Amino acid sequence: MSTTRPYPPGDLGPDPGNAGAATAASPAIVPAGQIRRLRLAGARGAVARARDFARQALHDWGWLPAAGADQRAAAEDVLLVVSELVTNACLHAEGPEELALRCNAKMLRLEVTDLGAGSPAPRTPHRAGRPGGHGMFIVQRLCLDWGVVRNPDGTGKTVWAELAAPS
Repeated sequence: MSTTRPYPPGDLGPDPGNAGAATAASPAIVPAGQIRRLRLAGARGAVARARDFARQALHDWGWLPAAGADQRAAAEDVLLVVSELVTNACLHAEGPEELALRCNAKMLRLEVTDLGAGSPAPRTPHRAGRPGGHGMFIVQRLCLDWGVVRNPDGTGKTVWAELAAPS
């Protein structure tokens, strides 16, 4: 799992100064404590549905349309990580059950729940020229942190990833 978190787990880092105030040049990025859920169990086109769902949430939360390059890059990173986590569940874990997006002024947490038994891990060593196996490497590189939580009943897991909100 990632060790890129610049602060202890559970700590969302320093408060971004005045992040809740909106101006014409910098719209409010994230309402506090927003959660969105999309049921994906048995859905066709789960990756495309998940991306569309995440894109709409980013619009609703003011990340899109992007006000600048940093905000555009942050939104693109979110959509890429959503795609990678849902694809991983499709390929290796009997398909995704649910996508959850949890957002606050400091970060966005993505959670993909599935019924699979395995645990995702970046392919080691990573070989950029080799086809396939790059999904979790991408997640590791783009996210502040990521991990796996086993479901309490013993079936399946939730793979989560956290990305910083744009400044």
